[in-house]
Amino acid sequence: MKKLVFGIDIGGTNTAFGLVDEKGEIFGESAISTRSYMAYDDYPRYIEDLAAAMKTLLDGISFNYDLVGIGIGAPNGNYYKGTVEIPSNLWKYSKEQIAAGLKDEDRIFNLADDLGKHFVNVPVYVTNDANAATIGEMVYGGAKGMKDFIMITLGTGVGSGFVANGEMIYGHDGFAGEFGHVIVERGGRECGCGRKGCLETYTSAGGIKRTAFELMATMNDPSPLREYSFDQLEAAMLSQFAAKGDPIAKECFRLTGQKLGYALADAVTITSPEAIFIFGGLAKAGDLIFDPIKWYMEENMLIAFKNKVKVLPSELQNKNAAVLGASALVWQAK
Repeated sequence: MKKLVFGIDIGGTNTAFGLVDEKGEIFGESAISTRSYMAYDDYPRYIEDLAAAMKTLLDGISFNYDLVGIGIGAPNGNYYKGTVEIPSNLWKYSKEQIAAGLKDEDRIFNLADDLGKHFVNVPVYVTNDANAATIGEMVYGGAKGMKDFIMITLGTGVGSGFVANGEMIYGHDGFAGEFGHVIVERGGRECGCGRKGCLETYTSAGGIKRTAFELMATMNDPSPLREYSFDQLEAAMLSQFAAKGDPIAKECFRLTGQKLGYALADAVTITSPEAIFIFGGLAKAGDLIFDPIKWYMEENMLIAFKNKVKVLPSELQNKNAAVLGASALVWQAK
């Protein structure tokens, strides 16, 4: 009988899920809208509808199987508690609830327990989406067999996961590894977290767009980038223009790689990883982003660590990494 697990990725737009075996083969995928359940009071209905959709996917499996676990990657997921705590874009209070005195710190959702009630005797594991990607790389990808590595996810935000001695570093409260919110420039760009100068404001998809518009204000070079408003410009377009030699787009990647490379050099001094894996939309730019990351990391590296740490693209980049990563939570816990 084949053992299967559910991998679930809860995003701000959709919740994707799939059935995965120990080798990382997916035996069915589906999704429901997350955006349709954004209000705080929608959460119970979200759980009911997600469980129903998962059972529908199970009904379509044509062979004998044993469902041995459910892994969930979610914003602000807490591995220790199985909760999602104060997610910025999920299950928000209404203006009326806020006016009545409800506070953000009250928004804690017992995801593992609530979904687990629909799948009796099936363990449910929860972590944040970047940690899920990290474990996915360790179970299915390029970090298989590695004991010490770092995963950096470059997307709408900057996520990270740290593995030391073969174990995820969660910290005492389950929230360790917020590398996107280390300060790389004091008094720098405003971040959604409320602070200024976070790495995320420079090396996320939105961050590199901000860099592009700053450069357009200080560089005289002609560029097709000048034809777009901030909302019209997409980060993927920067790599397309840079590949064609656009000087502003190329400088965007150099500066982004510089910020991330310097920050990674500091991270190396703490965990001494064998490798750093880069995942996400910006990683698809290839050498445009990897070359400056490596150069500036080595330039700023403590001499004891120079030329020892590999910077690699994720091997899950072109697969359903979010679902695979969440499913890997279960296999890692076995």
